[in-house]
Amino acid sequence: MLYGGPLARDIVAKVRTHPTNPGLLSEADIEAYQPVDRDPLCFVYRAARICGFPPPSSGTVALAQMLGTLETRDLRSLAPTRLDAGHWRVSPEAVHLFAEAGRLAFADRDAYLADPAFVEVPVAGLMDPAYIRQRATLLGERSMGRAEPGVPPGRTQAAVAAPSLEQASTSHISVVDASGHAVAMTTTVEDAFGSRQMVHGFMLNNQLTDFSLTPRDAAGTVVANRVQPGKRPRSSMTPLLVFDRTSGQLQMTLGSPGGSAIINYVGKVLIGTLDWGLPVQDAISLPNFGSRNGPTELEQHRIDAAVGAALEARGHEVRYLDQTSGVQGITRTATGWAAGADPRREGIATGK
Repeated sequence: MLYGGPLARDIVAKVRTHPTNPGLLSEADIEAYQPVDRDPLCFVYRAARICGFPPPSSGTVALAQMLGTLETRDLRSLAPTRLDAGHWRVSPEAVHLFAEAGRLAFADRDAYLADPAFVEVPVAGLMDPAYIRQRATLLGERSMGRAEPGVPPGRTQAAVAAPSLEQASTSHISVVDASGHAVAMTTTVEDAFGSRQMVHGFMLNNQLTDFSLTPRDAAGTVVANRVQPGKRPRSSMTPLLVFDRTSGQLQMTLGSPGGSAIINYVGKVLIGTLDWGLPVQDAISLPNFGSRNGPTELEQHRIDAAVGAALEARGHEVRYLDQTSGVQGITRTATGWAAGADPRREGIATGK
């Protein structure tokens, strides 16, 4: 029994007897835990209806904002150019727009997204098309640097934005069976090997790092994603199912590990497939890029310096990183299904 008995007792003992950072977990805490069945959250982009998890997951809301912002621009004319197998040249303009849309979305994410059992999350306002179009007017020829949260419908003033650590040690699988049933599943223990504490052969997570560790700002205003007893932390996990908006037919399943960068990884694949018409494997293999409302992050060794220089000329603070995404995706084709696995990790695409 997971929520009681010897297993729960041993989990509590492991946490409370940690040699340098003992925790306060009790058997009553474990016994009181109840999973929550939530309705999916869906939005429309181009010819697709995209569905994922609602808060406290933040990925679906953030992507709805990013893609809604980008829908006001002509991304289709900014498709990347294939150089050779596995290598692409991306447009500085496309990276600029994607990064700026990410700044706006992450500003709102860090201000408003948290456990709805503890915080009033203005989901409808954040995903309101008129609000997103209004936010899209902030995109200019130069980088805005750091975006401030907006004031979505249902709010009278902006909330306090506070990021979390959100370590990147996550796994994702996408599956479609012979009958067309599909799964997009993302799971995490948070940082690599979680808390580094093992009980009965499995690792305990350190999911507390998904909370904002600063409970209030300098003015004393409370942070939405602050730590509270019994509260679920905000997550960036973004498993998605994509449907044809007219027929309702499933078109794609995808997701990725990567901490808060998951949102940009998955967003890049959606743009690659839905705007640029790429096969899912090519969309996954594209260089990673984007912003989490900080520097503009470009994938080390996959984006050439000329792109970075062009972005710096437009006011971007550019940072090159080893962005180890792990996107796994499956898309419907004219003859069946095609799968893609991220070449940056050990996953493979297979089927019969």
